Amino acid sequence: MGSQDVTNAPGVSAIFMVYGLNEGEEAKSAVKDLCGEFAAIVRSMRKRYPDSNPSAVFGFGAEVWGELFADEPRPKELEVFKEIKGAKHTAVSTRGDLFFHIRASQMDVAYELASIISAKLEGAVYHIDEVHGFRYFDGRTIIGFVDGTENPENDDAVSFGVIGDEDEYFKGGSYAFVQKYLHDMRAWNELPLPEQEKVIGRRRYTDEELGDDVKPANAHNAVTNITDEEGNELKIIRANMPFANPSKGEFGTYFIGYASTFSTTRRMLENMFEGSPAGNYDRLLDFSTPVTGTLFFVPSWELLEKLAED
Repeated sequence: MGSQDVTNAPGVSAIFMVYGLNEGEEAKSAVKDLCGEFAAIVRSMRKRYPDSNPSAVFGFGAEVWGELFADEPRPKELEVFKEIKGAKHTAVSTRGDLFFHIRASQMDVAYELASIISAKLEGAVYHIDEVHGFRYFDGRTIIGFVDGTENPENDDAVSFGVIGDEDEYFKGGSYAFVQKYLHDMRAWNELPLPEQEKVIGRRRYTDEELGDDVKPANAHNAVTNITDEEGNELKIIRANMPFANPSKGEFGTYFIGYASTFSTTRRMLENMFEGSPAGNYDRLLDFSTPVTGTLFFVPSWELLEKLAED
């Protein structure tokens, strides 16, 4: 069993759902019932649609953890996300109790899984946010650059994305942080290509990283590159997906970062919004605005089933 599907590739189609928990014991019971059934639901979908490789992740916000699982310890870094206010841009904090990240190679299969989950929770939760993401060409964001280039792979993905022996009770779990970004495409498209590349820190068409003599200190891939005290690079698992509603003029990226420790993700966010040194904020934020920001904990499959019995 082990960890939920946090290290999977972003996929072709994705649905992100955030719910709030209604009051009352019946609502809590419905969520706990889903905890016990969730693994079987995902397994069933994989048997029905093996070619679509469906997967799903189920996480919990800080405020609801104590309500649902009063007799369980709290994950060490699970807290209500504290907004990060820089000189110009802010990483906002928004409410979220339950989080689902659904992936499949076909949207109809992702929809089927989302509809089953929603039916199980009917009356127990209320809608906060839902985003349908899609693969854009060869894994690019709406703004045209390849996303997730620096993601760790294989054993490194597990090491950076999943809690290990250092926390035996929560081993196999992961911290998931999500932000829904909206892009100012008019302003972005007016920026000449060489300037766009300096904002990102990579070539648009070849995905090559800009040299240090060309890349600005506030390029996106510069400010999100962090290290520990020994100089070792720290990483997270990004499963970002583009989304769009062209008739509304809405174009965005749903950012999701899975990590074995939220402190890594938070340091990246502080670099982006506050800057290190202060004021050296991520230039991409001049074109991309986060409208949500929520931290969730994703239990291992084994702990998820135990939570159903709590």
